[in-house]
Order: sequence, then structure tokens, then C-alpha cells
Amino acid sequence: MSPWWPTVHPVNPDRDALDELFGAGAAEELAWLDLPPGGVVVRADEGGGVPVLWVGPGPAGPEEWARLHEAHDRSGLWPLVLLPLESSRDEDFRPWLSGELFPGIAEVLEPEEVLAEAWARCADDEESVAELAPFGRDWLGLASTAGLRFEEPEAAEYAEDLVADEPAARLGLVRAASGAAALAAIGWEGPANHLDNPEVSAVLRSWEQRFGAVVVGVGFATLHLSVAVVPKSLAEALPIAVEHFAFCPDNVWQGAGTLAEYAEQLVGAGEWEFWWD
Repeated sequence: MSPWWPTVHPVNPDRDALDELFGAGAAEELAWLDLPPGGVVVRADEGGGVPVLWVGPGPAGPEEWARLHEAHDRSGLWPLVLLPLESSRDEDFRPWLSGELFPGIAEVLEPEEVLAEAWARCADDEESVAELAPFGRDWLGLASTAGLRFEEPEAAEYAEDLVADEPAARLGLVRAASGAAALAAIGWEGPANHLDNPEVSAVLRSWEQRFGAVVVGVGFATLHLSVAVVPKSLAEALPIAVEHFAFCPDNVWQGAGTLAEYAEQLVGAGEWEFWWD
């Protein structure tokens, strides 16, 4: 298989993509992963030339995410199912081939402050208050996991479903300790009209700790998580829905319609999906 290189900002094809991204000798050190020849995506802004993400040479195999995720403790590389903006019609495969990634200085933010401020912005008019019933404008705090059962997240099966639903999906690899850290490292800005990258990463870090969330897939402005806490009733789902609304109000505004209806969708759901307009 011939190496694939990004069409906008190719790296030096005389160097292995893994060496280009992770340092000299990385390709040899990671040979046990048996990766296909890949490419490196680099920043397209004024920081252009900085490599940020390894991308596989073609459509992702159905079991590849699971294999690479299982190897994460040894490799230190977090796998992502990379989804295009507009299915296979997206020739530029934004933001991945276009380099619309903006890694910066990592900020450590408090997730509750991030969500409280986002909630306040979204609950700032009467129409929004009506949609937020049975809650009002006041932020109620982070959802408690007391009494909720943790299950083994079905992340591998979810990754297979994402790949099956989107034949153009590719695999990405980031040197990171977790999915939240991976999105911070590459500077993904899918929710830029609502939250910036450090804010997104702060919330995801909290969800990883409290709900066993696993970042599986990511698109131009979509995010796909597998979770270990699956609410079994509407009462369990409602406090989680509050956090989801603050994180991604479009799930309610342009989806379920009301917070209560959205919470019903979370009952029994082991996957969380977000989309920002």
C-alpha cells in the first residue's frame, strides 16, 4: 500500500509519518502496532507546519479502533474514528485533511464553572426557560453518580457502528493519556460557536472520571462517546441531560425540543452523541 499524504499540507515523504509526528525512532518503537503507512496532518493557520495528528491511509477497518484502544496503555496513542463533514462527499475531509486544528497552550479549567457559564448563556430568555422544564434558569450543579451503576462501556462495538455507518471514516492517532487529552492536543474546535477547546476538554475530563466516558469518534462538529453509566430511569437521566444541554444546546434546540424529551433519549443509552450548528 502506498503512503497517503494530506492533500493540503504534506510532510516530508522521505520520513516516516510516525517519526515526523512523534520523534525520530517512533516508527521503529511502534512497529509492534503493525500500522499501515499513514500521513500527518499539520496546522493550516499561522502555526502551519506543526504536525498534530496521524491519519490512516484509507477507510478504517471495523475492528481497528478496538485493537488500537486496547494497545493504548503500551503505545500511549489514543485512537479516534475521524468522521468527514459531509459523508463521503467531503473531498477535503474537514477538518482533518484541511488542517483546521489549532493546538495551543493547555488550560486547566474547572468543568462545573464551564458548564454553569454555558447554562447561564443558554437559559437567558423566556423561550429557553420553557424548553428547560422541569428546570429553570438556575444552574443546579453537576449530576451526582451516587446510586448509578457502572457497566463496561461498549466502546468497541460503538466504534464498529460508526465505521459501518460512515464508509469514509479514517483512523487517527494522538499521543495522549485519554480522549479528552487527545482532543486538547490536536486543538479540535468543533463547538467553536459555543465552547472553546479547553472548555470542551475540561468537561470531557470530568465525564471520563464520573461517567466512564470514552471518546470514540469525532467529526467537524460532532462528538461520539461511549459511557459506562447508563441511566435506567428518567429521574436518573434528567440531571445528566442538564449537563448535556449546557455542553451542547443544539441537541435540544435542534433535536429533542425540550430538556425532558432529551432526557428520555438518554434512558438506557450507552452512547452520547453531540452536534453543534
